Amino acid sequence: MILKKLSILNYKNIGEAELELSPKLNCLVGNNGEGKTNLLDAVYYLSFCRSASTNIDSQVIRHDEDFFMLQGTYESETGDEELVYCGMKRGTKKHFKRNKKEYRRLSEHIGLLPLIMVSPADTALIEGGSEERRKLMDVVISQYDRNYLDSLNRYNKALQQRNSLLKLEEEPDTSLLEIWEEQMAREGEFLYSKRDEFINLLSPLFQQIYQRISEDKEKVSLRYVSHCQRGPLLDVIQRDRAKDRIMGFSLHGVHRDDLEMMLGDYPMKREGSQGQNKTFVAALKLAQLQFLKSKVGTAPLLLLDDIFDKLDAHRVEQIIRLVGTEDFGQIFITDTNRANIDKILQGSGADYRLFEVEQGKVRVYV
Repeated sequence: MILKKLSILNYKNIGEAELELSPKLNCLVGNNGEGKTNLLDAVYYLSFCRSASTNIDSQVIRHDEDFFMLQGTYESETGDEELVYCGMKRGTKKHFKRNKKEYRRLSEHIGLLPLIMVSPADTALIEGGSEERRKLMDVVISQYDRNYLDSLNRYNKALQQRNSLLKLEEEPDTSLLEIWEEQMAREGEFLYSKRDEFINLLSPLFQQIYQRISEDKEKVSLRYVSHCQRGPLLDVIQRDRAKDRIMGFSLHGVHRDDLEMMLGDYPMKREGSQGQNKTFVAALKLAQLQFLKSKVGTAPLLLLDDIFDKLDAHRVEQIIRLVGTEDFGQIFITDTNRANIDKILQGSGADYRLFEVEQGKVRVYV
């Protein structure tokens, strides 16, 4: 999919914007805090029905305004046009429409407009808790496997119900606990199989891209860790039910899965420099894009937010060369430095549009 036109009204600090976009490179230049990331977030929202930075929809409405609206006109590789709209007034639910028809469930939209975003917040993948790394797996798999998102929702519902029973002051009904434990085990083993397959296929692609960006200076790896690897998940969940009862929540299950990120034989979190961490995350996201393309048959949109900060010139050059290949489709890049953008444009030879973002206003460079 290619995003041809983007309309924004009252989204974060952007009052109003109407953009005609390049099918290849769209570069956004401006100082920090002017709205470049907010514009990328609007594109992200149209793909995932939510902001990349918050789960609370009302927080994306511009201050002192009562509503926000986003609309994107997309074109598929076959030339078909898709019109995607989202709008919400304060105090009401949001409305999400495809070709003027509202979705019954927002999950039906996920995967229509595949997208990968690389941003400074991605350092949480290395420095943060396991929830960030599970989310990384879930976001990619959900874009090519609709059953996965449905299963994840059922698992989370069962987990929530089991935790509610564990918190009761009186002894919970064992038969009810077993119902939710069986659902957790059934859905959890399905989720595990999909995550395990994904990481096994992604890892060699990720290592190849990392080595190219780093010019083969370091070795990196990924290792998926899950309670499912200890035996049948139902047995693992029920084995420590007494301890779960004391704690008041479920200690075992795929909601505790993790993805170990290694630099050589040591955790990236402990050993990696700022540049190595950023290279690791960038390579991981670019590998996800190529993997997702192989699954859905079209290159996802790629959002690169402030990607070149804390990377040396050699690594920046390798990323520029990589994203300029045919493996990558439409790209959005932000930077505070116009010289960095000019270097990208000179090196790519691709069609582009250049925008300046200042105090929430967007204008085209001529």
